[in-house]
Amino acid sequence: MPGQHCQGRYAGNYCDSDIISQASLPDGARIESGVAVTENAVPAERAHLFAYLYRLRLIGRWGLMRSTVPENVAEHTYQVAILTHALATIARDVFGRTDVPIDRAITLALFHDATEVITGDIPTPVKHHNPRVHASLRELEHLAAEQLTGLAPSPTRDTYRALITPGEHDAEAYRWVKAADKLDAYLKCLTEVAAGNPEFAVARRQLERAVADLNMPEVEYFLRHCAPSFAMTLDELGEP
Repeated sequence: MPGQHCQGRYAGNYCDSDIISQASLPDGARIESGVAVTENAVPAERAHLFAYLYRLRLIGRWGLMRSTVPENVAEHTYQVAILTHALATIARDVFGRTDVPIDRAITLALFHDATEVITGDIPTPVKHHNPRVHASLRELEHLAAEQLTGLAPSPTRDTYRALITPGEHDAEAYRWVKAADKLDAYLKCLTEVAAGNPEFAVARRQLERAVADLNMPEVEYFLRHCAPSFAMTLDELGEP
């Protein structure tokens, strides 16, 4: 039929059945229900990495704590990426630094907890219970990183390996990610305590010290000018 919409390798083209005929197909191919079918075709590579990464939204955080607002790893990842951008931008625009690898840091932030789609979010008290547990969990994270890397499309695996397991050459960029990660945990505690949840009071004090120990002027600037807003209600945020 003239104007027939063709599928398969001819997807998106409108053509006459006289043009798309058996004679015009490669050897070993045939038309079935308007679709070009090739015998003995090599199956397409199945690259599951991104389907796994989408499941980060199913991995809860703060598993041992009672939260007023549950949080998952996908949300945390997004927030860390925002904070990485914020800290790096403050470094450049407020403190005049020109050596901050902003783009690379943000990209690393997007993958900094990718392995948790396999390992889950392991609570800090468990992770640091003793050196043997900590070492075992580091090995588990390494194995999870290798598994995830193997799920990327094969031509891209070196790229994703460097993002999921950053090397020494990314140490400076990853320093901003680690600061943002710690800052995000502090902000979570701040919002929970402001909502009347005492479960996070001790964690807030601990993380307040940990964030101060970063000794980064960009973090101090954020704490002074931006962090107080996280303890405000929506009405308070709207006040002049």
